[in-house]
Amino acid sequence: MQKEKALLSGNEAIARGAWEGGCQAATAYPGTPSTEILENVLKYPDINAQWSVNEKVALEVAAGASYSGVRTLVSMKHVGVNVAADPLFTLAYTGVKGGLVLISADDPGMHSSQNEQDNRHYARSAKIPMLEPSDSREALEFTKMGFKISEQFDIPVLLRTTTRINHTQTIVELSPRESNPQQIGFDKNDPKYVMLPAYAIARRKSLEERLAKLKEFSENFAFNLEEIQETDIGIITSGISYMYAKEVFPQKSILKLSMTWPLPENKIRAFSRKVKRVLVLEELDPFLEKEVLSMGISVEGKSIFPSMGELSAEIIRNSFFPVDQNITPEKVVLRPPAFCPGCPHEPVFIVLSEMGLPVMGDIGCYTMGALAPYNALNACLDMGASVGMAQGVSIAHRIAGKKEPVVAVIGDSTFLHSGITGLINMVYNKQNALVIILDNRTTAMTGAQENPGTGKTANGEETFRVDFAQLVKACGVERVHTVNPYKKEPLREIISRETQMDGVSVIITDKKCVLIK
Repeated sequence: MQKEKALLSGNEAIARGAWEGGCQAATAYPGTPSTEILENVLKYPDINAQWSVNEKVALEVAAGASYSGVRTLVSMKHVGVNVAADPLFTLAYTGVKGGLVLISADDPGMHSSQNEQDNRHYARSAKIPMLEPSDSREALEFTKMGFKISEQFDIPVLLRTTTRINHTQTIVELSPRESNPQQIGFDKNDPKYVMLPAYAIARRKSLEERLAKLKEFSENFAFNLEEIQETDIGIITSGISYMYAKEVFPQKSILKLSMTWPLPENKIRAFSRKVKRVLVLEELDPFLEKEVLSMGISVEGKSIFPSMGELSAEIIRNSFFPVDQNITPEKVVLRPPAFCPGCPHEPVFIVLSEMGLPVMGDIGCYTMGALAPYNALNACLDMGASVGMAQGVSIAHRIAGKKEPVVAVIGDSTFLHSGITGLINMVYNKQNALVIILDNRTTAMTGAQENPGTGKTANGEETFRVDFAQLVKACGVERVHTVNPYKKEPLREIISRETQMDGVSVIITDKKCVLIK
């Protein structure tokens, strides 16, 4: 009987793979290019799915579910793994019961990110296996496979995608849902799950033993595939770069690595002996190149292909083959992003711009306050950093003997993600700063997902809504103002007054995103 087929994006395929693979729980924090994974998981009623307050919490919830025998999917963008790294490294020690697959959606080219870090390094550092799909079909299959590998080797599995995989569509074959073979329920096993030093030492040894078995598994992994054709050049590659290699070098031999940690050293050596010249084609860091070089195999990679930005068939072709230097590339005029018409954030930045105050920014729609005509946001580092950076500026002012104001702006979802601790720290250490929480009742930049400040869960059920004013007061802030951002003059008056006073004060803007129904 012929299988049903569908055209799915990588994100849709991962969600489908989770369902087909018997996944029963999914957690995530929204972040492009990973957001649509959980949004599509929500379409499958057999999976308990939730937006978590941040990526660390998402992975910790998943760990508890996995310890209880539940097959669990966790998804986030690449910088989100930084937030989740604390539990991730120890989760490799404890291992799992129900299979646990962590999606890291990397963003080469920084289409919607503040950096383009290469999260393949996390697999090596955390000592966990990593799978890299090259299209939607593999995204679906590798997700299903990830649960089984996780359970077989008692370890979380990292499934690394990139923006191009997440958002492009290819044909997949659909299969029925598999049953979860695990008995659901938490079984007490302190030496496995309680990472006191005495237990952790034993689990550290166990981790190395599991990695050795995974290395042997990688040698025989069916998707680590040789394609031998012309042998003057052999290309070692993975992920979307495999697709580019097929397009640019259709007649050359290719070793396609789909399990890219641990690497199949014997397979790589055997392939290298079959060709005269070995190229490594990969996006971002020379991860594979350095590993292959460490095996004593002569390869070329980043000496030819770019180590920054997203690759494409055109970039690879121009890097490898001579290019006519007299050709003048077409100039494309870029249109910068802008606030939506009527956005409640815009009047805040108009006022801040007119007042000329130093403003520490954060990750969200309001980052556009840094652009013309506002030019009113002066630093942006990571989620929740605005509050911390404002404290640092306040310290500098104090050292210099100046009494100058500093403002931090942060969104509602971002404040809940990682701004609360910074605010407590600010009050505790008696800094002088104004924090503006831009509450538009949604996680707007990633597509209007719910969060604890909206009063609804991921599937739309009514739940409690965080009262930001009460929360801020509980953090020790005494001067708290909730304002209508569209009324600029009262807003200007409050900002002016609060920035002249000592201590910490908070302004909460309270108007919904204009795109919310």
